[in-house]
Amino acid sequence: MSTAKQKRELDLSAFPAGNVIEYSTLVCLACTFDIFTAQLGLAPRTAYSEIRKYTPTVSELTAPEAVPPFFDSEEKHPHCPYCKAAKRWHARLDTTRIEGEKATNVARRKLIKALPQKDGQFQVIETKSDKRTTFFDWLDMLGRNLEMDDDAWLLETARAYLGRSGPKTDWANVFDGLRAVRRSNRLTEGWEKEGARLFLAPVVYSEALMVQYLVSRSHAHGGRTLEGRLTLPELIRRLRYGGYLEAKEISSGDQFEILDQLIEKLSGSGKVKLYHIVDRRNFLEKVKLVYAQYAA
Repeated sequence: MSTAKQKRELDLSAFPAGNVIEYSTLVCLACTFDIFTAQLGLAPRTAYSEIRKYTPTVSELTAPEAVPPFFDSEEKHPHCPYCKAAKRWHARLDTTRIEGEKATNVARRKLIKALPQKDGQFQVIETKSDKRTTFFDWLDMLGRNLEMDDDAWLLETARAYLGRSGPKTDWANVFDGLRAVRRSNRLTEGWEKEGARLFLAPVVYSEALMVQYLVSRSHAHGGRTLEGRLTLPELIRRLRYGGYLEAKEISSGDQFEILDQLIEKLSGSGKVKLYHIVDRRNFLEKVKLVYAQYAA
C-alpha cells in the first residue's frame, strides 16, 4: 500500500473495535462497461455517467462470497475471474460498518461530518438489523481474520470478545505481553492482570469460552477453547459447573435449546441500526481511467 493511500484511510481509532467491521471487494470495470455498452447499447460517455452514479447494495458490498461483477482476490496482480481482465480494470470498494450504539454515536457523527462531500466520494447507507445477526456477522469476520493453526488465536479471540463487551478499556495495553487467560473464582466480576496472566471472573471467562467455541466449532469435533477442544455437551457441562447457566437464568432443555439460550444471552436482543460508510474514491478514479480508454 502506498504512503499516499495510507494517509487517506479512515481514522477508526475512536471506535471500539468490537463495534466496527471493515469489508473490501473488487469490481471489474471491464465487465461493467461491457454490460452498459455492448448489452445495453449505451455510448461510452453515457455508460461512464451511469456507472459513476451506481451504488452497490449493502449485500453486494459485504457478501461472504462476491457475485459478478464483484470478486475477491488475495493476489497482488489478480485477473477478473469472469472476463480475465487485468488489474488496471479493477476498482476497490471499501465499506466500514459501524453499529449504532452509545459507545459509537459521538465518534460516528464526527467521522461522517468530516467526510469529503465532493463528487460522492463517500456514501453512508443506513440499515436496520438485530443484535443476534450483528453478533454472528462479527463472529464470522473474526473467524476470517484469525490464523487458526496458531494457538495465539485463542488470546486474540478472548481480546476481541472483551473489546466488544467492554469497549471503554484499552485492551491492547492489557494484552501487551500477555501469555495466558485464566478463570478466577476470587473475582465476582470483571478482570485483573498479574504479570503475563489475565484473570477473568467466572461469567466473563465462560463467555470468552463460548465465543471461542462458536468461532472454531465443527459438527464432528466440537470447538477449540482455552480449556481444549470441547463438544457442545462438554461446553454446557463446564458452563453449568462454573455457575454460568444459573447466573444467566438459563432454563433446562436439550443441548440445542440451551445453546440457543446461551447465544441469546451473549448476543443480546433487540434491534440495532447499522451505518455503512462506502469509500468510493478508488472506484471513481478507476472509472475515469477506464472511460478514457473507451473514449480513445
